[in-house]
Amino acid sequence: MGYKSLAACVIDLEKEGHLVRVKEEVDPYLEMAAIHLRVYENGGPALLFENIKGSKFPAVSNLFGTLERSKFMFRDTLDKVKTLVDLKSDPIKAFKRPFKYAPIAMTAWSALPLRSRLHAPIRYGRCQISDIPPIVNWAMDGGPFVTMPQVYTEDRDKPGIMHANLGMYRIQLGGNEYIQNEEIGLHYQLHRGIGVHQTKANAKGGPLQVSIFVGGPPAHPLAAVMPLPEGMSEMTFAGALGNRRFRYFYDDQGFCISSDADFVITGTVYPHQNKPEGPFGDHLGYYSLKHPFPLMKVNRVYHRKNAIWSFTVVGRPPQEDTSFGALIHEIAGAAIPHEIPGLHQIHAVDAAGVHPLLFAIGSERYTPYLKERKPQEILTVANHILGKGQLSLAKYLFICAKEDDPSLDIHNIQGFMKHILERIDLSRDLHFHTKTTIDTLDYSGTDINAGSKVVIAVAGDKKRELLSELPVMFSLPRPFQSKLIMPGVVAIEAPKYTSHEETEKQIDLLNEALKGDYLEGIPLFILCDDAGFTAASISNFVWVSFTRSNPAHDMYGINSFTENKHWGCKGPLIIDARIKPHHAPPLVKDAEVEKRVNRLGFPGASLHGII
Repeated sequence: MGYKSLAACVIDLEKEGHLVRVKEEVDPYLEMAAIHLRVYENGGPALLFENIKGSKFPAVSNLFGTLERSKFMFRDTLDKVKTLVDLKSDPIKAFKRPFKYAPIAMTAWSALPLRSRLHAPIRYGRCQISDIPPIVNWAMDGGPFVTMPQVYTEDRDKPGIMHANLGMYRIQLGGNEYIQNEEIGLHYQLHRGIGVHQTKANAKGGPLQVSIFVGGPPAHPLAAVMPLPEGMSEMTFAGALGNRRFRYFYDDQGFCISSDADFVITGTVYPHQNKPEGPFGDHLGYYSLKHPFPLMKVNRVYHRKNAIWSFTVVGRPPQEDTSFGALIHEIAGAAIPHEIPGLHQIHAVDAAGVHPLLFAIGSERYTPYLKERKPQEILTVANHILGKGQLSLAKYLFICAKEDDPSLDIHNIQGFMKHILERIDLSRDLHFHTKTTIDTLDYSGTDINAGSKVVIAVAGDKKRELLSELPVMFSLPRPFQSKLIMPGVVAIEAPKYTSHEETEKQIDLLNEALKGDYLEGIPLFILCDDAGFTAASISNFVWVSFTRSNPAHDMYGINSFTENKHWGCKGPLIIDARIKPHHAPPLVKDAEVEKRVNRLGFPGASLHGII
């Protein structure tokens, strides 16, 4: 649908049963987030909060809460846009089948951004930051945040919208040391386009102009998070997906303004001016802590008539951004393999917080003349992956050869891990990258943005049958306790982490207990704080294992060795996934707020039958 506004989308969703209005007064401090989470967990509709305590503006959330609803919103354009992204990644197709792809090329042409010269809805009025619904998602958050922003910046060397960047970076609206209505915090992670723009602005000694769009047609926020092929503008993508050109103008201060947004916040970021930002409950399921990030000095806040504030809630997956990810995969899932030779599929595992864990399938064709197959080409593919944009932030990359099982489902976590563990040679197949960059939100490393990576690459025939139950002779010394997670993987509950030295002593004890050929069918043990929780589901297993460990620091092995700087082990692998003192605290719901939310599910209340 070619929605002209967020309001038009809300009306369409409501008419088709995809949106419910919450008429009761709700508190933006914790309660709105708790309502959103409850509805999302029940697979419920989008929500329009009409009566927000302390704010004259309504707010909408959970627009993208299900893949079905997302596809409904873009039902008229999704197939065309998928082809457009595919064509951008592999333009030779257009020459091979010109009549098929000519209409798609015209779609791209007609989707180019349009500079408004007449009345724009966003010119209706102005307000202050304090007029915006001050939504706080989690109890330890540093203040209210914008969680569904479209942050627009331009390249100082190539000004103009076609070389601009539109990204989704969180914005802290108040709290900490920010001067209310005058300053806000701009948080962005590594490998983001805005970082390139700020670097260029700093080099010229001047400020970076920033425009933050909120709301507008739903194609706009989706464009801000899309991993688009090189050279494709986010604004052009928004036009193609929304079936309506991205309309914009420049105000008298030189800021780019999205004509159809519900709100636009403009401001400037000066070189090396930072203030503490955070904490903030993030998509790994923990708080990202307080750190210095760019300070944005607010210029103006525009809003359209009957503006609707758009927000989401970030927390341990799955969340609304999980559905975002599913839609992104629907649109661009085939594009990335075109950009890396030998790569067939790649999957950022949402249950593990996306960046910590990647699964990949590549080709292994280097030595087809040899009977014994081992990882070679897929190691080259792995290096490509870890050098590719945000994929480079991965900590654990598991990669296997397509030739070993062409039917392998990369989205089946247990099935993929089983394939890996059946074939892994722990003395050969672990490849570490130490003292490198990891996701800004990941606190398992040695410092912010700093940690390690490991590539686990397997190719060839099965080496073992995985055990689906613990052997009779298996036993652990006190105080360790064990629980089978899945065939070949066992959780070991251990005392609370105190120090690296104490861990080394515990590993020495396990070295004695886990020796023996009878454990050949269990190549992986997870050291954890709660074996019952870790083994309760595959989602718990990957979340605990890969968000709470730093590969180079927390991977141990039975009968481990170092040979020519290569580390491996001759017995099972152990990942220490206990919470460490430097880790960020996990997100915990507020019990009192949860009780208040219950009232909305009572008979006659707005969410009766939904929660």
